[in-house]
Amino acid sequence: MISVQMRRSNENKITIILFIIIILLKPGFLINAVYSQEVQHLVDPPSCTASRCHSDLIQNTFLHDPVKENECEICHGEVSGHNQNPGQYKFKEIEEISELCYSCHDSFDHRPFIHGPVEAGECTACHSPHSSAYKYQLMYQGSDLCFNCHNRDIMFGKFVHGPAGAGGCQACHDPHASDYPKNLRYEPLETCFMCHTDKKTEIKKAKVIHKPAADNCVNCHNPHSNKSRYMLNDKVPFLCYGCHKKKQENVEKATTKHGAIMIGKSCLNCHDAHASDIANRLSRAPMDLCLGCHNKSVRTDAGEVLLNMKELLAKNNYHHGPIKRKDCSGCHNPHGSDEFRMLKEGYPSTFYMSFKEENYNLCFKCHLKSIVQESTTFELTNFRNGNNNLHFKHVRQEKGRTCRACHETHASNFPKHIREKVPFGNWEFPLNYIKTNTGGSCAPGCHGMKKYDREEEAISK
Repeated sequence: MISVQMRRSNENKITIILFIIIILLKPGFLINAVYSQEVQHLVDPPSCTASRCHSDLIQNTFLHDPVKENECEICHGEVSGHNQNPGQYKFKEIEEISELCYSCHDSFDHRPFIHGPVEAGECTACHSPHSSAYKYQLMYQGSDLCFNCHNRDIMFGKFVHGPAGAGGCQACHDPHASDYPKNLRYEPLETCFMCHTDKKTEIKKAKVIHKPAADNCVNCHNPHSNKSRYMLNDKVPFLCYGCHKKKQENVEKATTKHGAIMIGKSCLNCHDAHASDIANRLSRAPMDLCLGCHNKSVRTDAGEVLLNMKELLAKNNYHHGPIKRKDCSGCHNPHGSDEFRMLKEGYPSTFYMSFKEENYNLCFKCHLKSIVQESTTFELTNFRNGNNNLHFKHVRQEKGRTCRACHETHASNFPKHIREKVPFGNWEFPLNYIKTNTGGSCAPGCHGMKKYDREEEAISK
């Protein structure tokens, strides 16, 4: 029994020994074991960024193409042994950065205006050569990058230009080089028109264009920010006075000032700052513009009440010549004057006035002076009794009756815009004018009925 057990034990030992010998003799077993050990010492890591040294370079969103493709040697060259011993085998410092960049990227030398860092060859002042959290491997986002060099104070105005406020400096400026000053993407007007398409259409089609608007928007606007609305370089009207010196003198020295300049948008109450189809860049046709305010009674600074002119013209059929031409500025200076009612020339402001030629200069711009210089006439006027010139008779006295005594200067329901009522202080007395084929009559409060006839001299009591 014992011998049987010993035999079986020896057989098991022989079986185990044979199994071990077979495994050891299996092809490649020893070779593979040795090769695995050699890989750990002889094979370089698959890439720089996959190693424990530079893996941080691929953690950002935007990678430089050579980094993304694990082609570090494109920029850094090859240094044998660097992976095994970085301390001993170092890459040479890149001295001409821009020259290296231009080996792949186009240069900007052919453009007349080059951004400072580009001109200095300092591409890495703005771009990370490896990776960044921002597009184009920029070092910072938007205007934060620009303000590393440029003064941030340009943004501190109360009103900020949209692109500047959003950090979009590149909307207007090329960050590398340009054909235009300030590295603008296009010539100044076209740069603004990239966004302000409505103004482009308006200015291109208009018949009358404001010279600063046709030249350069920054003549009036700051392109970054300013204390005034629309980034204007000053408040209106002072911005306008920068060029319109004579108008400034006119407005400031005028004893009778136009209220429109003193309130609201000032000059822009009447003028379009950019362009218009109407002379002097008026925002509407002249009379429409005036009646836009004078469509109600207006109280002056002196306490006088000006009539509702729109209503007066609508209710009266006979209009004064300048009114017919829809030209209020025929008589009035729209910026102010030293005459009452902003009149351009002398005109009597009262019912009575001794005759002086200069007091009627406004009338004489259109009417002949001889109408009040000759006492008799058959041609100068139809307002005559026989050949007695009744204009001369009324006006050429020490206590002369002025034009306004009988004529409404804007409009009336009588020919020659004869008044229906004559203002005399606080009283308006009726003129009672009756026209005939050869003359007429009147019976105002200043005298009884008086008749006149051009063909046969009338005799009045």
